Amino acid sequence: MYGAVDLLVVGRFCGAADISGVSTGSQIMQTITNVLASFAMGTTILLGQRIGQGRSRECGKIIGSSVLFFGIIAAVLTVVLLLFAPQAASVMQAPEEAFSQTVTYVRICGGGTLILTAYNLISCIFRGLGDSRTPLLTVGIACVCNILGDLLLVGAFHMGCAGAAAATVAAQLISVVISALIIRKKHLPFQMTVKDIRWSRDLIGKTSSLGLPIAVQDFLVGISFLIILSIVNSLGVLVSAGVGVAEKVCAFIMLVPSSFMQSMAAFVAQNYGAGRYKRALKSLGIGIMISFCIGLAMFAVTFFHGNLLAGIFSHDSQIIANAWEYLKAYSLDCLLTAIFFCFVGFFNGIGQTRFVMIQGILGAFCVRVPVSYLMSLQRPVSLFHIGLATPASSLLQTALGLLWLLHVKKMWKAAK
Repeated sequence: MYGAVDLLVVGRFCGAADISGVSTGSQIMQTITNVLASFAMGTTILLGQRIGQGRSRECGKIIGSSVLFFGIIAAVLTVVLLLFAPQAASVMQAPEEAFSQTVTYVRICGGGTLILTAYNLISCIFRGLGDSRTPLLTVGIACVCNILGDLLLVGAFHMGCAGAAAATVAAQLISVVISALIIRKKHLPFQMTVKDIRWSRDLIGKTSSLGLPIAVQDFLVGISFLIILSIVNSLGVLVSAGVGVAEKVCAFIMLVPSSFMQSMAAFVAQNYGAGRYKRALKSLGIGIMISFCIGLAMFAVTFFHGNLLAGIFSHDSQIIANAWEYLKAYSLDCLLTAIFFCFVGFFNGIGQTRFVMIQGILGAFCVRVPVSYLMSLQRPVSLFHIGLATPASSLLQTALGLLWLLHVKKMWKAAK
């Protein structure tokens, strides 16, 4: 809900240009967010493995070096987003009517990159400790603040994209402050002091070696989705708005498999660090089973009632129709991501992040981008056919994950 509130409120109080601006701008910011969160997964994995190995004394130093490292990254990203927001909107082929709105959204959210980075790093630290409830609490509070901010700035003050972006940054700041206060009062299984916040080449190298492949994969996958959005934007503002609405619905759909992926990584990392390989494999099977059952229900709702889901974000009948057409194809992905997202979490947890990077890149640039481009050349253009590019990519990634799992099991068996 936190990620969808901006578009929901803008869709109710503003026109297609603002919807398209928030859609394109938030997609750019979502790509950056995913990269940061993925990079920070290196911290989650290393923390989990060290706790599993009983080496908790290193945890404070791991967190301290990560804080400094990600602070530098956030500062660089802030400057880049503020200076090159127009170029980013241009590359995305933002419709002319929505170009200025897109730039405004990216610049305001980009100015809060340090806050965004801090939140994602803190969340990854909690998950590495096996605590997923605290991030839920803090983002829940931020969500309420974001809703109130959007209603005030967009609904009452009619600030459009600028109001939505400002409310987002303010809500993230509140979330970071609350998280910091909780950390100070929370009993941690290790000690951490201000002295731990220093540049440790060894620890930064280890977290980077784990997190960088995941970040590269998510960045390139994000780029592939931005390319698809760019193709869609060239088809007109109503089509752009429709796919933007569909993508927000898809964000909800993907919550279950992506959550299993994150929890799988933390759970498997601790068990892998403790040498409990059978328990790690068992968790993979259970995760796939539960995730697939929920994915089956999400498929049915999205395919048969996608118009109702799209109607939450917009009241324009044409935008809703375009969104539903795209969602019918995307609904197939609910079944596949339930499986391969669990594979990804498992492989991340055991440190096989390079494979995760490779399979993500192959799916994105050997299937998703070329299929969506070829489908866009058909006349008349079908958003259903363009949307099929995503489940086609997931099918390849699922097959690759299964093959690599067999390889890992063979390696573990040989190691005994």
